Amino acid sequence: MKRLGSCHSLYLSRPCQGCAQPCWTEGHLASMSSWAAHLLLSLQLAAAYSWAFSCQRTESSPGFSLPGDFLLAGLFSLHADCLQVTHRPVVTSCDRPDSFNGHGYHLFQAMRFAIEEINNSTVLLPDVTLGYELYDVCSESSNVYAALRVLAQQGTSHIELQRDLRNHSSKVVALIGPDNTDHAITTAALLSPFLVPLISYDASSVILGTKRKFPSFLRTIPSDKHQVEVLVQLLQSFGWVWISLIGSYGYYGQLGIQALEELATSRGICVAFKDIVPFSAQVGDQRMQHMMQYLAQARTTVVVVFSNRHLARVFFRSVVLANLTGKVWIASEDWAISTYITQVPGIQGIGTVLGVAIQQRRVPGLKEFEVSYVRAITGAPSACSEGSWCNNNQLCRECHAFTTQNMPMLGAFSMSAAYSVYMAVYAVAHGLHQLLGCTSESCSRVPVYPWQLLQQLYKVNFLLHKTTVAFDNNGDPLGYYDIIAWDWNGPEWSFEVIGSASLSPVHLDINKTKIQWHGKNNQVPVSVCTRDCLAGHHRVVVGSHHCCFECMPCEAGTFLNKSELHTCQPCGTEEWAPEGSATCFSRTLEFLAWQEPISLVLLAANTLLLLLLLGTAGLFAWHFHTPVVRSAGGRLCFLMLGSLVAGSCSHYSFFGEPTVPKCLLRQPLFSIGVSIFFSCLTIRSFQLVVIFKFSTKVPTFYRTWVQNHGAGLFVIVSSTIHLLICLTWLAMWTPRPTREYQRFPHLVILECTEINSVGFLVAFTHNTLLSISTFICSYLGKELPENYNEAKCVTFSLLLNFVSWIAFFTMSSIYQGSYLHAVNVLAGLTTLSGGFSGYFLPKCYVILCRPELNNKEHFQASIQDYTRRYGTT
Repeated sequence: MKRLGSCHSLYLSRPCQGCAQPCWTEGHLASMSSWAAHLLLSLQLAAAYSWAFSCQRTESSPGFSLPGDFLLAGLFSLHADCLQVTHRPVVTSCDRPDSFNGHGYHLFQAMRFAIEEINNSTVLLPDVTLGYELYDVCSESSNVYAALRVLAQQGTSHIELQRDLRNHSSKVVALIGPDNTDHAITTAALLSPFLVPLISYDASSVILGTKRKFPSFLRTIPSDKHQVEVLVQLLQSFGWVWISLIGSYGYYGQLGIQALEELATSRGICVAFKDIVPFSAQVGDQRMQHMMQYLAQARTTVVVVFSNRHLARVFFRSVVLANLTGKVWIASEDWAISTYITQVPGIQGIGTVLGVAIQQRRVPGLKEFEVSYVRAITGAPSACSEGSWCNNNQLCRECHAFTTQNMPMLGAFSMSAAYSVYMAVYAVAHGLHQLLGCTSESCSRVPVYPWQLLQQLYKVNFLLHKTTVAFDNNGDPLGYYDIIAWDWNGPEWSFEVIGSASLSPVHLDINKTKIQWHGKNNQVPVSVCTRDCLAGHHRVVVGSHHCCFECMPCEAGTFLNKSELHTCQPCGTEEWAPEGSATCFSRTLEFLAWQEPISLVLLAANTLLLLLLLGTAGLFAWHFHTPVVRSAGGRLCFLMLGSLVAGSCSHYSFFGEPTVPKCLLRQPLFSIGVSIFFSCLTIRSFQLVVIFKFSTKVPTFYRTWVQNHGAGLFVIVSSTIHLLICLTWLAMWTPRPTREYQRFPHLVILECTEINSVGFLVAFTHNTLLSISTFICSYLGKELPENYNEAKCVTFSLLLNFVSWIAFFTMSSIYQGSYLHAVNVLAGLTTLSGGFSGYFLPKCYVILCRPELNNKEHFQASIQDYTRRYGTT
C-alpha cells in the first residue's frame, strides 16, 4: 500500500517592503556551458537566493504541502497582482486584502486532487508516493522566489552547482505552472540550465516553444501559433478583411498580435488599427481614452482582442465607458469564457463576442473532492494560534471562505484550466513510471535527475479519460479548440460552443446558425473597407491598405479572374469580352457562308450569268456564219465568252470557309478573265476603226496590221503580260487563308490575303488601263455604221465597271466584315454582266428577234450609207 501523507506547510511569505528585484535576462542562463559560466551562474543564483530569503518569511500555513518520495512544485496565482508601477523593481506582497484569486485556488485544488488519485492508484507508480509544494506566484518577484526555492538542494536552503549540471538534484523533480507567459519565461529561463521540467497549464506564447532557450519547458495548453491560425481562419470564414487588433502588454499579447498581423496580412486581411493595452492602464485614463477614439475612427466592425484577462477587463471597462457598441469582438483563449470579463458592468451591450477556448473538459470527482476538503478543514481546529501571522494570513482565511461560498460560481474557464493542471500532473506521473521501470507491483528505487524525467516526458503517450496525452518535439500537446459565442439570455451570461478547431493542420468546423448576431435582422456583420466590386470590375487600391480600393470596369478584351481581383486578365486569341466582363466568350467565325440569304442571291445571279454566257456561246456557234457573229469578231467572240465564263466561275470560291485552292483561284482567275475580255474588246474596237477610217488613208499601216495579224498578236501579248503579273502575284504574295482578329472584337474574320497585296494592285491597274483603252477605241468608232457602232453599249458597260469597283474600294475602306466578300462578288458580277450586256446582248437580240437584219444585204447597205456620208471626207 502507498503511504499517504498529511497536509503540511506551504512556504508562503510576507515580503519585506522595499527589497529590490534583480533583473533577469530572458534565456541567458540556458546558453552557459563552460565552468566559468557555471561559476557566474552560481554566484548570481546565490545572490538572488539570499535576496529572496532576506525578503520573504517562511511561516507555514497548513494544507499546502505534502511529503512524498518525489515532490512536484505547483505555481499558482492565489492572489491578484497588486504591484503598483514604480521607477524601480519592488517585492510584491501576495496577501493584500481583497486580492484573493479563486481561479488560482481552484487550479491548486486540481493538482492536489490529481496527486491524491495517483497516490491511491495501484496501477500508476505502485509503492511510490508523490508529494507537492505549492507556491503563490501572484507577481514576478514571488515567481522568482518560488523558482529559487525549487532549485534548492534537498534538505538545504541553498543552491550548489556541480561541474556537470546533469548531476544537479533539486528538491522537486518537476514544476506545474505558472499561469501566464511572462512568469513562465522567467521560471523556464531559471530552470533551463538544470533541465528541470516545467509544465505550464496556461502559458501559450510561441516564444516558449524555442527549445534552444527553454529546453525543459512543456505545456498542456496548445501553442499560440495554432490559436493565431484558428483566429485568422475564423475571420476568413465570415469574410472579415478590415479589422482592428488589440493586444495586452507582455509576451502573450504583444507576440500574439504580431503573429496575428503577419498571418492575417498574408491572407489578404487588412489591419486598420493596432494598439497595446499598457501594463499600467486604468479605466478612463488618457491613454485608454485615446485608444477608444482611434478604435472608433478606424471604422472596423471586427476587433480582435488578444489579451490576458486582467488587461482585457480594463480594456472592456473602457469600451463600456466610451459606449463603443455594435461591433464583433474576437476573443483569445485567455479571456474568451472568463467570468472575470463577463462581470464587467454593461458589457452585455457591446455587441457580439466570438472566441477561441480550450476544449471544454471537467476533472471527474474534483468538485466532490473540494467539498469534502472544505468540510474536513472547517471541522478541524485552527492550526494557527490567536494573533499569529498565520491566523492573519489571507491565504488561510480566504481559502476556506472561498471554497464554501464561491465554488459554485467557478465557470467553464476554471474547469478547463483545472483539467490542464490535472493532465500535467498525470504526465509527470507517467514519466516517472517509465523512468523507474515500474511493474504492476513495484518500482525501482534509483536516484532521479530532472533531465532524465524530461527525456521521459517527451515519450509519454497515454489516455486520460478518453483524452490522449502526449507532447510533440516543441513540448506542445495534442489538442483542440472550441469556437464559442457569448449568449446573453436576459441578465444571465453563458456561452455556446458553435464549432471546433482541430490542430496540425488547423481546420475549422462552425455551425453559423447558432450565433445570435447583434442587430435587428440577425445578419452576419460586414467588416470591409470597401464593399466588393461588381462582376467584371477590378480593384484599384487607394491608400496603403489593399482592402481600400475603387472599382473600375475591365477593358474590352479583358476579364476579371476571381483569383486576382486587382488586375484584369486578357482573353485568349479565340476569345473576346465586352467592357466590364467577368468571363471571356468564344469568338464567332465570320465568313460568307453558302446558306446565307445574300449568298443565295449572289449565287443565283452568278449562275444565271454563267448560263447566259454558255447559252450565248451556243447561239453564236449555231449562227457562226451569219453577218452578226462575223461582225462581232467570229472566233474572237468565243474567247471573250470563255474569259467571262472564267471570271464568273471564280466567284464560287468566295463562298464557304476559305481554303488554299479557293484563295489561289479567287482573284487571279477573275483578273485573268477580265483582262482577256478587255483585251479582245479593245482590239475589236480598234480594228473596226482601222478598217473604216485608216484603210484608205493609211493603206500601208492597214496592210502591215493585217499581214502581221495585229489583232491576235495584241490579245496574246496583253493576256501574256497579265498572266505573268498573276504568276508573280501568286509567287511573291501568295494568297493564303488567314484569321483576322483586329477588326471586330467578337469575330474572327476568315479571309484570303490578297486585297492589300502588291500583286492584286498591279493586276487591277493593268485591267483598268485596258478598260480605258477600250473606252477610247470605242469612242473613236462612234461614227461607224450602225451595225458596227458599239460605242454606246461599250461605254455603258465600262461605266458599270468603274462604278462597281469604286463602290467596292469605298466600302472596303469603311467596312471589313465578311460581307465585304459579297460586295466583291457583286462588283465582279457587275463588271461581267456589263461586259456581256454591252457587247453580246444587242447581237443576241438581232439574232433572235430581228433575223431580217442578220443578212449581207443589210450590212452592205449600212456600209454603203456610211461611205456616201463619210467617203469624201
